[in-house]
Amino acid sequence: MPIFAYVVHSNPVAGREDEYNDWYSNRHLADVVAVPGFVSAQRFRLTDGEEEGRPSQKYMAIYTMETDAPEKTLEHLTSLVETGAMHMSEAFSMEGMATHLYEAITPVVAAPAKDN
Repeated sequence: MPIFAYVVHSNPVAGREDEYNDWYSNRHLADVVAVPGFVSAQRFRLTDGEEEGRPSQKYMAIYTMETDAPEKTLEHLTSLVETGAMHMSEAFSMEGMATHLYEAITPVVAAPAKDN
């Protein structure tokens, strides 16, 4: 089955970063991976500081999907959000949010096990 990465770049509402991080890490990731087609999720925080060309979003989530129909999987996710069936925190800022869908073109390459 094809593998996709759904990447979400976002920021919290000003002054609500702790609430945003708590909701995102402790609720939202699990809510998304409960949607059929999603198999994993992980969050990242930007560390580039003020580097030129850096994205305006401080946070990134990468969701791995295994599905023959990624667009339908994303439509289902969007429907859950829009109907309120999936809780979205008011600390999540929609301003400047960006999403991207990538299709895997290689298998995962992992480092060999290290002897301790």
